[in-house]
Amino acid sequence: MSDETPARGEPRLIVETGLDRRIAEIIEPVVVGMGFKLVRARLMNQNGLTLQVMAEREDGTMTVEDCEELSMAISPVLDVDDPVDKAYHLEVSSPGIDRPMVRVSDFRRWQGHIVKCETSIMVDNRKRFRGKIADVDSDGFTLERDQAAYGEEPRVSIPFSALAEAKLILTDDLIRDALKADKLARAQAANQNGEEDTE
Repeated sequence: MSDETPARGEPRLIVETGLDRRIAEIIEPVVVGMGFKLVRARLMNQNGLTLQVMAEREDGTMTVEDCEELSMAISPVLDVDDPVDKAYHLEVSSPGIDRPMVRVSDFRRWQGHIVKCETSIMVDNRKRFRGKIADVDSDGFTLERDQAAYGEEPRVSIPFSALAEAKLILTDDLIRDALKADKLARAQAANQNGEEDTE
């Protein structure tokens, strides 16, 4: 877990290492200050060198305009601190439907959907798992395995403290639920804006 928790919001379970961590520490206060949550910052050898920053609003939405606004705010902060000693392309995006799972709330929100994850230590004689999120509490989550090997229990409890990486798997159910959640969040935002305009 990150030593430095942002002033607002829920801390991430899975944080960057090395240079990616340094970049995240520089940009996270800006991201949080603008009302977004940082999902991940990763420097990749793609189109030369690309710094991919994934973020979202508290309600899980992220528009193209949000990405542009965040990019314009993050860029000068990175220019001042200059953690990357080579030229790179900054790419700000939403986490997408088959998103990385980095907070307890991600597991709660997408309970019932299929996740692929890796642990930093052996859990039930494995480090890699895939299955449906069956239950979530503050310490971890229970996974209903897609295919349990002979002798393995069909359900396994994975502590959040052991989690190294987790990602939703794209399914028709996930697409349907993600579109429904996005539509609801946009309707709520429109209603809030409408109320503010009438005050």
